[in-house]
Amino acid sequence: MRLQCEVEVVSRLLPSCGLRGRGRGTRALLSLGRQPGRARGGGGGVYLMVCTARDRAGARYKVQENIERFFTRFVEEGKATVRLREPAVDVCLSKANASNLKNFLSAVRLAHQGTDIGALPLSALVPAKTSEVEKPKTKMIITSRRDYPLTKSFPYSLEHLQASYCKLARIDTRVLCLKKLRKLDLSHNHIKQLPATIGDLICLQELNLHNNHLESFSVALCNSTLQKSLQFLDLSQNKIKALPIQFCQLQELVNLKLDDNELIRLPFKMGQLGHLRFLSAARNKLPFLPSDFRKLSLENLDLFGNPFEQSNPLVPSIQLKIPLTLLECAARATVNYRIPYGCHLLPSHLCEDLQVAKTCQCGSACLSSFIQITVTMNLHHVAHTVVLVDNMGGTEAPVICYFCSLDCYSQFLDRYLQSIG
Repeated sequence: MRLQCEVEVVSRLLPSCGLRGRGRGTRALLSLGRQPGRARGGGGGVYLMVCTARDRAGARYKVQENIERFFTRFVEEGKATVRLREPAVDVCLSKANASNLKNFLSAVRLAHQGTDIGALPLSALVPAKTSEVEKPKTKMIITSRRDYPLTKSFPYSLEHLQASYCKLARIDTRVLCLKKLRKLDLSHNHIKQLPATIGDLICLQELNLHNNHLESFSVALCNSTLQKSLQFLDLSQNKIKALPIQFCQLQELVNLKLDDNELIRLPFKMGQLGHLRFLSAARNKLPFLPSDFRKLSLENLDLFGNPFEQSNPLVPSIQLKIPLTLLECAARATVNYRIPYGCHLLPSHLCEDLQVAKTCQCGSACLSSFIQITVTMNLHHVAHTVVLVDNMGGTEAPVICYFCSLDCYSQFLDRYLQSIG
């Protein structure tokens, strides 16, 4: 039986000599087996062998009637200590798979008690391979097609993978099996589509897709576990024209880069990105900003080079239907009174409509019956540092405003005319 973990062998004589252990373990392979040449029967030939990168041949410790105590209080955390009588050392185990550790300790305990060798799950006491004791690789950087592994698999221990300038047309399925990935950089490739299985990378915090051929960001990714983990997303220099409404469910985002795309609008519910601090969407095709944009609280904002329209509150787009339809009245009441709803109660298309309900300046909701205008907003209201939006030194941009009734629009108009008069 074998167990991979970190091990520190601490001599109990060190304190009496005025010395202390290092206090940290090293990667090791533990084996429970027989000394070569020992006769069968009895447990006297069973040894515990500890192999490390510096000593692949391993140090061997007799097991039968040589264990003073097992310390297993933290075994569920992959930690345990085996105290030996001779030599007077403590074999401290950590970072082990909890289930494997329990099975290994159970076998060691049986060997200590003298259980017949035939009943023990023993393995050969042979030197460990380098791959078995070397520290797991957590970072890999590939910057050319020539260096990209075509036949060899990626180490499952990877937490940071960069594969740039590799001319990848799609994301390698081997990458999608790296469940410990925290940072994935696939910039400067030819990727056109993102597989939904990226959402299965439950630890992924940073995703860099700069300079690819992406045309969309799927709803499936927005609904995946990325909602709880993704903090940095770079979609700059692609061909994306719009992001789905569900994009704003990625509420852990702190840094979002959307520069140099073909965006004609930003997500409707941008204000839901409460953790967002850095936003850049320069050189797109944005005519205005969504009304929810006012709710953001940013450190840095870059919207340079967008063809923003000139706002004119006196020229409204009127889509108000009087009297209101029964559907509009019901939808407004559902949102205003926060009545629970879902696909088990309503058709899915109605649920989708309710999710994009607009908010009037008075705080009430409106669905498909409203008055729309654009007003000028100083971007310093939502960001501490603002990159100029044009070459004229401006820091203002048009933002959409909605009104649920003629009365609400009339009240706004009175205030607006007083402010400019």
